[in-house]
Amino acid sequence: MHSVALMVYPNFQSLSLSLGSVFECANLLRGEPAYAFHLVSESGGAVMTSQGFSVNTTPIRPQGYDTLIVSGYLEFRLPEANLLELVKAASAQSRRVASLCMGIFVLAEAGLLEGKRTTTHWIHAPAFRKRHPDIQLEEDKLFVVDGQIWTGAGMSAGVDMALAMVEADLGSDLARRIARKLVIAQRRGSEQSQLSALLELDPKSDRVQLALAYARENLTHDLSVEALADVARLSPRQFSRVFREETGQTPAKAIESLRVEAARAMMETSRHPVEVVARETGFGDRERMRQAFLRAFGQPPQAMQQVLFNPS
Repeated sequence: MHSVALMVYPNFQSLSLSLGSVFECANLLRGEPAYAFHLVSESGGAVMTSQGFSVNTTPIRPQGYDTLIVSGYLEFRLPEANLLELVKAASAQSRRVASLCMGIFVLAEAGLLEGKRTTTHWIHAPAFRKRHPDIQLEEDKLFVVDGQIWTGAGMSAGVDMALAMVEADLGSDLARRIARKLVIAQRRGSEQSQLSALLELDPKSDRVQLALAYARENLTHDLSVEALADVARLSPRQFSRVFREETGQTPAKAIESLRVEAARAMMETSRHPVEVVARETGFGDRERMRQAFLRAFGQPPQAMQQVLFNPS
């Protein structure tokens, strides 16, 4: 059985507790225990969250766990020496060590991130770079895996990282079943951006939101201005004007962003040829997808596949 420990501190962000549901569902769907989940802290006992309620914990054990996940603080503060020694001792005995959000500072101060690719919540990236300029930080990534070390952006990214851990341990089929049970609309891979295309567009009216939701669920369909205007129940001219006013982009540019995001996610979670990814995400052919990737990332899909599957 895999032992998973989530380490918390006073005033920690309670959303990090949600990743425990991933391991709980893994046990439920397998019909037998696969994970033992532990909530741990420096001394054990009640630990207060940033929202004012407390959770019961056990003391972190120096003999380690299969997976040790270090939660983050809500506000920046450096960890104390005693805590660092406890984390360092447990990490030495753990197969996998991870951090969420500002938990990356704990791993860095404990000397566990030297020579590693890492990430954290984009808000805290400047502070981390200032204190640890020699550690490679990829601040736009949802989570980063480099050998034994996993670092995540925090907040909802903890669930994505936990799903990836289950996939690594027990296979992609179980991870997909867990995602469905948790009503997760889209599994996000490690290289995916912390900010989604829909979030960046941020439409205000119900009609534009409806058109974009339709587009995201039907990327292989006709998503011309005329088709989207029909979904929004506006004339094409009205739709184009309102869309640009609300999002700052043309409908065509927004649809390309949605397709690029979906294609990148598909590349992260499968080994389909570029032609298949292009077809399944609505680009139609590899050249159109190649040009869209060059505009979005400055490199073609093939180059990104090389990084995803051959990171060394």
